[in-house]
Amino acid sequence: MGYHLSFNLIWRHFDKLWGGLLLSLELAIISIAIGALIGLVLAVWYVSAGRVVRAIIAAYVEFIRNVPLILLVYLVFYGLPTAIDIAYGPTTSFVLTLSLYAGAYLVEVFRSGLEAVPRGQLDAGKALGLTPWQRLIDVRLPTMTRITLPALSNTFISLFKDTSVASVIAVPELTYGAQWINFSTFRIVEVYIVTTIMYLVTGYAILFGLRQVERRFRVER
Repeated sequence: MGYHLSFNLIWRHFDKLWGGLLLSLELAIISIAIGALIGLVLAVWYVSAGRVVRAIIAAYVEFIRNVPLILLVYLVFYGLPTAIDIAYGPTTSFVLTLSLYAGAYLVEVFRSGLEAVPRGQLDAGKALGLTPWQRLIDVRLPTMTRITLPALSNTFISLFKDTSVASVIAVPELTYGAQWINFSTFRIVEVYIVTTIMYLVTGYAILFGLRQVERRFRVER
């Protein structure tokens, strides 16, 4: 007997997908914000510190970038509570994991942006009598942000898609909602068609918004 598409059961449980999408966006926004803070602090520290500090930061970046995200999720959710006797829920665990994951990638983005700031701007800041902290806040960070906007856009889109990994520890985001509908209705093709469209539309909407920000603040050549 052939398989016939029927989306009726998908629409009946669409609240699972819609609620999951909202949670996915929430997870992405919170994790990106924390990850950006981690990445920025470590990047500034990296370009201004000595070899030992650079080696430690580089080790963190290389470890995170070379370990699959799903394994990090398992380590933080199952491993840390066992190792250091702490307790937290799956959502908190995933936000912590994705924040550390995002931070490792954003360290490199911000570091390259800081190193790309024209030397003449820094010299001009010194000539005006700005302190190192003032040069960082008023000169380096604004220029770095404009330089790194395209790379940040790509990273943010990737991290939004990475929220789907949260389904492995039962965080009720979009992919988990799709799995729930699949197991309850056995309409595997229909639910993943709808879920794919939701990821695509949301991803393109985020990308469109970020591209507008890029055009507004891009560095003119």
